[in-house]
Amino acid sequence: MEPVSAFVNLYNNFFFIALPYIAVIVFLVGTIYRYRSTSFGFSSLSSQFLEGKKLFWGSIPFHIGILVVFLGHLTAFLLPKETLLWNSEPIRLIALEVTGFIFGLSVLFGLVSLFIRRISNARLRVVTSKMDIIVELLLIAVVILGCWIALGYRWGSSWFAADLSPYLWSIVKLSPQIDAVSAMPVVIKLHIILAFIIMLLFPFTRLVHFLVAPLHYIVRPYQKVVWNWDRKAIRDPNTPWSPTPPKNN
Repeated sequence: MEPVSAFVNLYNNFFFIALPYIAVIVFLVGTIYRYRSTSFGFSSLSSQFLEGKKLFWGSIPFHIGILVVFLGHLTAFLLPKETLLWNSEPIRLIALEVTGFIFGLSVLFGLVSLFIRRISNARLRVVTSKMDIIVELLLIAVVILGCWIALGYRWGSSWFAADLSPYLWSIVKLSPQIDAVSAMPVVIKLHIILAFIIMLLFPFTRLVHFLVAPLHYIVRPYQKVVWNWDRKAIRDPNTPWSPTPPKNN
């Protein structure tokens, strides 16, 4: 039994102590280096001009769902006591769990739609890299595991706040305490491990565009646009681009 126990301890120490620190370091160094060296690459490299209809039905459910699910995880991590206090009322707990599961399904639907779109459209396959396929498959796996956990291991928001939040804070404080996470079911462990792997790969994928999302547009003043052109004339293909012909310098 000792070799088995030693292997389990090695497994737990690597995936729940070493991997998180490796992922965080690669995430920070990789994103900073990529932004400084190839800031143009900090983009989703939109393929909307190549195909837009399926993109809409995949992108909207994915982005809305992932935002809600991420904020839910972040709240349980940053405010564990408040989360447990909220969940002390059964109605609120059920409402939170159902909401999280619905938006988890929204993420899954969006991801699967985007993946099918990317591999089934010949024009998109040309601009698709191996990393695009890898990260989409990893995201699908993480979301499937998350939905599985939501159904099979109920009240995840409560045990996340009670057990996983202290573990994550111990990682932040450079004093890893992995007893609770080591005792969790395999499906939950896989969910956590894949999440750290996605963080590790983050700087090398299109996901980096999340870091430069134009959130300041939400609070900036409205931009007033004054249209001084004759719209009918400007949209007429027979209308020249300018009243005078262009001159070469």
